[in-house]
Amino acid sequence: LEELTLDHAQIAFRKQHLARYLERLVTAPYDLKLVEYLDGVGKMHTPGAGSAAINVPLVQMNALMGFVVDAFNATILGFDIPYSVAELNAAKDLVVAKNGFKNCYVRPVAWRGSEMMAISAQNATIHVAIATWDWPSMFDTAQKMKGIRIDIADYRRPDPVTAPVHAKAAGLYMICTISKHRAEKKGYADAMMLDWQGRVAECTGANIFFVKDGALHTPIADCFLNGITRQTIIALAKENGIAVHERRIMPEELAGFQECFICGTGAEVTPVSEVGSYTFTPGAVSRTMLDAYTAAVTPQAMAAE
Repeated sequence: LEELTLDHAQIAFRKQHLARYLERLVTAPYDLKLVEYLDGVGKMHTPGAGSAAINVPLVQMNALMGFVVDAFNATILGFDIPYSVAELNAAKDLVVAKNGFKNCYVRPVAWRGSEMMAISAQNATIHVAIATWDWPSMFDTAQKMKGIRIDIADYRRPDPVTAPVHAKAAGLYMICTISKHRAEKKGYADAMMLDWQGRVAECTGANIFFVKDGALHTPIADCFLNGITRQTIIALAKENGIAVHERRIMPEELAGFQECFICGTGAEVTPVSEVGSYTFTPGAVSRTMLDAYTAAVTPQAMAAE
């Protein structure tokens, strides 16, 4: 490490590689070819492929990918957060420590100040806050393997040319909140949203997976967030020998799936028993993914058991 100065050949190579990667990330069409490319980049940083000396923990690698996406979002939204990733991480660690949490939910949020009360807000100060709270699971843990019931939302995820759909922006959650409230009033735990073309997209705050003949099927994340937990599930599935198909899924296809589960930072991995009129039976694949995810994000707790 002492030899890796800023003008070292390896550093120059890595900078060139990162530049090519970022260029492709923001310019290439989001199709199967790009998905396979991103999957290959991820595999290079595990001992199963590439150098056996490189072993970046899965969750940390996905978090790093999240930071890249955040930088991409700043470009899309013209929203430059005035703190480095290192500063934000340090603040996060301090907030968690000060609150005495061992396992908690962390919610960083950035917003524009009130100096300009108009649509144009370029000169408003950008503020950042980090909140933490005890939140074991978005859904009742005891009920998880029984499966939750999900409605089908009226609102749809927007066309990517009409909104910055890959940004984790508060405005994009308005229809999610409305859809979840409507579902809860009808006795459901959540709602599945379709995209602007009527295809399956995601739930109001979680990505969705289906199981057919032992393989996972999930919508292509081209009009909604490619969640960090979603990326983790795909990687864990492959580690466990479970095939993953990212593809277009029409609502009527739900009748042919045996299992279904949703995933997200808050939802973690939660099996689903109903989506509208379609029914599923949480089974072996859902259990495998639930256990694998729990082991990945709480390795010390799992070791203690």
